[in-house]
Amino acid sequence: MFRTLRLATYASLLTLGGLAASASAAELKVVASFSIIADFAKNVGGYRAEIATLVPVDGDAHVYEPRPADAAALEQADVVLTNGLQFEGFMSRLIETSGTKAPVIEVSKGIEPLKAAEEEGAQHESEEHATAENGHDHGHEGHHHHGEFDPHAWQSIHNAKIYVKNIADAFCQADKAGCATYAANSEAYLAKLGELEAEVKAAIDAIPQDKRTIITSHDAFGYFEHDYGLKFIAPESISTEAEASAADVARLVDQVKEEKASAIFVESITNPRLIEQIAGETGLKVGGTLYSDALSGEDGPAATYIDMFRYNVNTIKAAILGS
Repeated sequence: MFRTLRLATYASLLTLGGLAASASAAELKVVASFSIIADFAKNVGGYRAEIATLVPVDGDAHVYEPRPADAAALEQADVVLTNGLQFEGFMSRLIETSGTKAPVIEVSKGIEPLKAAEEEGAQHESEEHATAENGHDHGHEGHHHHGEFDPHAWQSIHNAKIYVKNIADAFCQADKAGCATYAANSEAYLAKLGELEAEVKAAIDAIPQDKRTIITSHDAFGYFEHDYGLKFIAPESISTEAEASAADVARLVDQVKEEKASAIFVESITNPRLIEQIAGETGLKVGGTLYSDALSGEDGPAATYIDMFRYNVNTIKAAILGS
């Protein structure tokens, strides 16, 4: 039923537990808004759930434009999974257009959201009040777009565990006969996330305190910073829709020099040109690509959430320590 929805992406997502070969065994038809949530859903749903995703792997949910096939997918879904926190600006219109009767689950429910203005990693935040008083716009469109909270809550593994529990609860409600399966699958996956969190903390502990400031394309790592002790600064705000101005870039270059940032990275969903410009002006070498808002394809380094987190941490550590 979902074969009209981005066939290539669909085929890459429906692989857990032999689902691609036995989709007829699925009891639950699920639509996830983007690839990270789809991966959580696959781990919880196993063979009982048929998972489709709207924003494809390597896609940017900030600027995604829905297609007619997306509305058709929602119409036929048993469960719709979204991040919430105003991350998917396109979803409310799409849900209304589709006429879906499926429950729409915001999987971030229950986390402690970070206020956008409290993210110390965003260089433009310290000037928010001055900006408002002066009536000048320094690229804050993203805050208007997303509201007062940072929506990138999956960048905390603690929060990812809450996402998984919410998905398991939603699946149990929609398919009570499969609840034992969903509970067992979620417990097994939560154990893996616990192991990942210990691994991440050990990797960050190996980085000296005075080398933990890094630069990324847009402000997507506030929860990572909050939980794991790295400091992220970015030329673009919460949303990739908001382009950094020349003044933003100049301030960031000054901040990089003042705080002695250790590394700079592009993100998989953004144009590398701005980061390459900043690298050139600060003398930093681009340390690689980080995955923030989307997974990679199956042949990439971030094909699952666990792969993504491990890859990001190892890439950051290698760029800072030179190993």
